[in-house]
Amino acid sequence: MKGIILAAGKGTRLYPMTKPVCKPLLPIYDKPMIYYPLAALQQAGIRDVLIIVPPNDLDQFERLFGDGSTLGMNISYKEQFVQRGIADAFIVGEEFIGDDSVCLVLGDNVFYGDGLKDCLDKAQKNITGATIFGVYVDDPRAFGVVEFDENGKAISIEEKPENPKSNYIVPGLYFYDNRVVEIAKNVQPSARGELEITSVNNEYLKLGDLNVVTLGKDFVWLDAGTEDSLLAGGEVIRKIQAETGKYVACIEECSYDNGWISRDELHKLGKELEKTKYGKYIMNKL
Repeated sequence: MKGIILAAGKGTRLYPMTKPVCKPLLPIYDKPMIYYPLAALQQAGIRDVLIIVPPNDLDQFERLFGDGSTLGMNISYKEQFVQRGIADAFIVGEEFIGDDSVCLVLGDNVFYGDGLKDCLDKAQKNITGATIFGVYVDDPRAFGVVEFDENGKAISIEEKPENPKSNYIVPGLYFYDNRVVEIAKNVQPSARGELEITSVNNEYLKLGDLNVVTLGKDFVWLDAGTEDSLLAGGEVIRKIQAETGKYVACIEECSYDNGWISRDELHKLGKELEKTKYGKYIMNKL
């Protein structure tokens, strides 16, 4: 399975913060925002990753991750010159996906929970159809909303509805088989001119191949798209790390735990950051 991080958003809602630097490179507490979706892919066991970036920002991402080899991964990049919606990621990434299945994660989404890896493993092993997730929120109107029947089966998904049919929204983490590329190519732009990911999910729903996994209230999901959510997200991460002693989205730790890098390689990565709490945390893994 391949992984795609869609990190091409202009971040206009965060101006002037995002004028000099694109949104996925802003910090959430002690690490760049993009570390969080990358860690989600790592926890799903995905080593081949394409990061879709804004025009003219490619060098910033390359300085951060290089080709991914220090993490035991293969990371490549592609610019999205025209923002056409989330589903466009599969068109931009068609050559990268090839004949494989794919997991798409949005560059401003944070996922954390003790059972997260198990959920990701199940989704990754489902080689037929699509698997999305459902998260309970108090006000779902700004998101894609999934409706369930009395047996917990998804029966509809609506994008940013005025009158939501449930409080469960679809966060920015999606698993698809290879059909998603052709499905995305046939999606018609919405009223706001975008190729909506909800249209892709509804196509799988029509085919009877959409699986929905609801994440319990012990899971943390954050969408860091506004200044308030960015600040709140940093506080949540700080609290988790202070209370548990475990860092959220430590990508070096994820690679080591997956067996992708050796003890010596982990030590080298920690040594480069030894003056920081983050670097000391990595060193303490040894």
